[in-house]
Amino acid sequence: MFKTIVNAFKMPDLRKKMLFVLMILLVYRLGAVIPVPFVNSDTLAETFNSASGSIFQYLNIMSGEAFSRATLFALSVQPYITASIVMQLLTIAIPALERLQSQGEEGRKKITTITRYVTVGLGLITSYGYYAYIKSTGALISMTSQGQKVLAALVIIACYSAGSALVMWMAEKINEFGIGNGISLILFANILSSTPRIVSMLYSFFVSGRPWYIVAGEAIIIASLVIVVFVVFVTNSERRIPVQYAKKVVGRKMYGGQSSYLPIKLNMSGVMPIIFASSIISLPTTLALIIKPNEGSVWDHIVNFFSYNSWFYPVAMFLLIIAFAYFYVEISFNPVEVANNLQKNGGSIRGIRPGRPTVEYIRKVRGRITLIGALFLDIVAVLPIIVNLVSGSSVGSIAFGGSSLLIIVGVALETVTELEAQMTMRHYKGFLD
Repeated sequence: MFKTIVNAFKMPDLRKKMLFVLMILLVYRLGAVIPVPFVNSDTLAETFNSASGSIFQYLNIMSGEAFSRATLFALSVQPYITASIVMQLLTIAIPALERLQSQGEEGRKKITTITRYVTVGLGLITSYGYYAYIKSTGALISMTSQGQKVLAALVIIACYSAGSALVMWMAEKINEFGIGNGISLILFANILSSTPRIVSMLYSFFVSGRPWYIVAGEAIIIASLVIVVFVVFVTNSERRIPVQYAKKVVGRKMYGGQSSYLPIKLNMSGVMPIIFASSIISLPTTLALIIKPNEGSVWDHIVNFFSYNSWFYPVAMFLLIIAFAYFYVEISFNPVEVANNLQKNGGSIRGIRPGRPTVEYIRKVRGRITLIGALFLDIVAVLPIIVNLVSGSSVGSIAFGGSSLLIIVGVALETVTELEAQMTMRHYKGFLD
C-alpha cells in the first residue's frame, strides 16, 4: 500500500491531485478548530464527557471531535450525507427525478444541484437543533438583553449552516480535482484525528496498575488488530463467475475462445451502508434537539425508543445496514447492463444461456453476495454496540470502534485501489506506441 502511494507521488499529475486533497483536508482540520462566537466550548466538552457511548459521541467521532468543541465544522458531512440519502430515495419514488437520472451527465448535474440545495436546508435545520442543544447544556455565554440573545442565535446558526455548506463544497472539490471519495476522505481524516486521544487512553490503562484496566487495554489492541485483518480480508474478497468468450474468425485470424471471469466484490457497498444507517437512526435524537420532549409524552417515548441505550438501537442498526447495502448495490450494479455487455463482446457464463437467464443468474449471485457483505458490516458495526449495552458504560468509549476502524481501513483500501487504477491507465500503451 505504501509502495503504491510512493509510486503515485512520483507521477506529476497524481502528485498534484494528492497534494490538492491534503490541502483540502488541512483546511478542513483548521475549520474544525475555529471557535464559534458566544459558545463556551469547555462547558460543552464537560457535557460530552458525561455522555459516553451516546449518539452524540458517534457524531463527535465522525466530526473529528469538532462536535464536542462547537467549532465551525461541528456538523461535518452529516447534512450532506443525509441529503444524498434523501435524493437517492426520491429518485426512485419520483418519476421526474428518475427521468433526470436517466438523461446521463446533464441529468446527474441537475440532481447534484438539487442535492446541494437540500444540504443547505438540512444544514440550517440541524444548525438550529445544535444551537438548541448548546443552549440546553448552558454552554452559551451569559447575555442580559433579549437583543443580544437573538443576535447570538443568528450568528451561531449562520456559522454552522455556512460550515456545513463549506464542507459539502470541499467534498465535491476532492471528487472533481482530487482522487475521488470526498466524503469518505473527510470522514477518514476526522476519525484519524482522534488517534492521539485513543493512544493516551490506552496508555493510561497500562500505567494505572489495575489488572482489569491492563486486560481491557490488551483486549482493545487485539480486537482492533483482528478487525483490521478481517476488514482487509473481506474487502479484497470477491466472487468470480467464469465467463467463456466465443471464437470468431476475422479475415485469416481467429479471435476469442478465451476463458475469463466476472468479479463481484463481497462488500461492494463499502462503508456507505453504515454511514447511511447511522444518519437515519440518529434523526429522532437530532429532532429532539429542536423539539424538546416533555417527560412521559409520546414524543419522549419515541426518542427513548430510538436512543442509544435502547435495545431497539442495535436491532434497527442491524436491519438498516442490510437494507442500505441492498439499496446501494441496486443503484450501483445493474445485472441487465452487465449481461448486455457480455453478450455484445461474445461472452457467456458457463452453463447459462445469454439474455434473461444470464440476468437472473447474476442477480441471484449479487443478492447472496450482498447479504454476506451486509452481515459482515453488521458484525463490525453492531457487535461493539451490543457489547457496550451488555457491559454498561465502562466500555462506552469503544462502542463505535468497529465502525471507525471499518471506515479507516475501507477508505484506505479504496484510495489505494483508485491510485492503482489511475497509475495503470497512465502506463497503458496503445497500438500506435
